[in-house]
Amino acid sequence: MTYLEELGTAACKAKYELAALNTEKKNEILRLCAEDLENGESALLAANAKDLEHAAARGMSEAMQDRLRLTPDRIRGISEGIRQVALLPDPVGEILERFERPNGLQIEKVRVPFGVIGIIFESRPNVTADAFSLTFKTGNAVILRGGSDAICTNSEIVRILRESLQKSGVTRDAVQLLTDTSRETAAQFMKMKAYVDVLIPRGGAGLIRSVVENANIPVIETGTGNCHVYVDEDADLEMAVKILLNAKLQRISVCNACESLVVHRGIKDIFLPMLRDALKERVELRADAESLEVLGDAAVSATEEDFGTEYLDYILSVKTVGSVQEAIDHINRYHTGHSDAIVTKNAEHAELFLNGVDSACVYVNASTRFTDGFEFGFGAEIGISTQKLHARGPMGLRELTSYKYKVRGTGQVRG
Repeated sequence: MTYLEELGTAACKAKYELAALNTEKKNEILRLCAEDLENGESALLAANAKDLEHAAARGMSEAMQDRLRLTPDRIRGISEGIRQVALLPDPVGEILERFERPNGLQIEKVRVPFGVIGIIFESRPNVTADAFSLTFKTGNAVILRGGSDAICTNSEIVRILRESLQKSGVTRDAVQLLTDTSRETAAQFMKMKAYVDVLIPRGGAGLIRSVVENANIPVIETGTGNCHVYVDEDADLEMAVKILLNAKLQRISVCNACESLVVHRGIKDIFLPMLRDALKERVELRADAESLEVLGDAAVSATEEDFGTEYLDYILSVKTVGSVQEAIDHINRYHTGHSDAIVTKNAEHAELFLNGVDSACVYVNASTRFTDGFEFGFGAEIGISTQKLHARGPMGLRELTSYKYKVRGTGQVRG
């Protein structure tokens, strides 16, 4: 039996034990896991320091190192996310629908776990704990394949979680980590349809594309984030500056950060200088010709590629348009279906934007940074789905369940 087959066999065995756990027991274990992660702070920071040292030696960008970095506050945040999941309603066993057929058959549609979930992700070690808490709460076993950049940190997180499970009398194989981070093993993992019920990729465009194109397991596609903020001609411009600064600078290395600014022609001469002064040269502006007329030396000329790029860096594309519909058309052409926002006092324009932009999350007068499971009240999230089948937007507990029909009869046979 190969290494991957051993992981898959253990996960398949674990899924039946996990599906039988009651909510009280699952919540008790989650709270213990959160406590043990906090108590393991020193070991986690030491493991993370090794990953950061290797990352710096390989020339990883500051933005990507930020995604990788753990701090005491971030560890507490990870633990708080697990505790939040423990507080959330358990969707497993929820009756979605109940009805009786004319022949007397009583039918219930009930939420159930998927079984075994595979998650392939990159350099954010918080995903390890988030993925475990959500899959465990929903009665699923999980096999994690993180990137080589975070292998020391991920290994330590999983070690702590598995010890917590063992102390609680529950199978350690509720969570397993693929320690072989080679591309060859990842490619084989994507073909484990006999063991894994659903595969979820979290990371950059290249990773997601690789999983979608190569997996024979059903995939829930989490997307990259070329997110837009459109400043309408009827916008409160001070509000627009505040929202854009938050969307772009609050944390640049995440998928819900703003990468593209769209500005109405009627207010560009006032708004763009306001934005330029507020940014204080912290962000490189790549602007179309009309925006360049206002920004001058504060910007460089944008290429076609710039409008469709998720930078994850201190770079922002700028496009001037003449109407709400033109803004919608531009965004629908270049976005990734993640999160886009309009700033406006015009209710009609807001509704046009909400209905016209084809994204998982569309905002009026708010930052795109709110596209997040915790901010939506879901607790920790498994990712942001940009596809339209099964799940879309922040994926919490309900999105990690399927359903089955329970049918009760009194001896009925079909004629």
